[in-house]
Amino acid sequence: MWLLAAASSDHGGITGWLLDLVDKLGAVGVGLSILLETVIPPIPSEAVLGLAGVLINQGRMSIVPVILFATLGSILGAIFFYYIGLALGPRRSHAFLDRLPLVETEDVDKTFSWFEKHGRSAVFLGRMVPIVRSFISVPAGVVRMPIGKFLLFTACGSLVWNTVLVSLGVAAGDFIEKNVRYLDYVVVAGVVLAVVWFAYRKLSGNARRPRAPGTDLPPDPRDQPA
Repeated sequence: MWLLAAASSDHGGITGWLLDLVDKLGAVGVGLSILLETVIPPIPSEAVLGLAGVLINQGRMSIVPVILFATLGSILGAIFFYYIGLALGPRRSHAFLDRLPLVETEDVDKTFSWFEKHGRSAVFLGRMVPIVRSFISVPAGVVRMPIGKFLLFTACGSLVWNTVLVSLGVAAGDFIEKNVRYLDYVVVAGVVLAVVWFAYRKLSGNARRPRAPGTDLPPDPRDQPA
């Protein structure tokens, strides 16, 4: 237990910030972290829920509130992107995602293609697929998926994903606790690699494609400049 306590007070970086937030706010801090993770890529949900699993192992938090607040954070983040798609339409929402830091055109294309292939079930399945789960709400908003069904599928998919990650964190609690000081290195290395790969793809031109998904759709008034 003292390892996490020391980490939250003395260890800097993303891991230290997450530990401090979760330790002080409990399950609410987990939900807030997951909400931020939806719109700020450097905050990994795997790290947040893994650390929460350690605290659950120590008896400092309960697993049910952690999963529920994590799911609530996921839903709130999904609603944000749903209304982005609803307001901007197919072409402008695609362009909006293209401009986000560390987001490749190929990833945006993959998300829209996933939705076109799986339809409404993509909202449920997409919440459990890396990269896709971050932006699957946008095409749902674009096609004006009924908000009630959207929230139901989002909640169910997020509940499954969060339950799996928290359970893995509980199961690997001892390992994570012993190696928590190295978690920041993993997170930073992941961000650096993502930046390098993103820059390489842009400079080499491999991230370009002749036509974005949705360009063959009928004109949409939302695509017109305000």
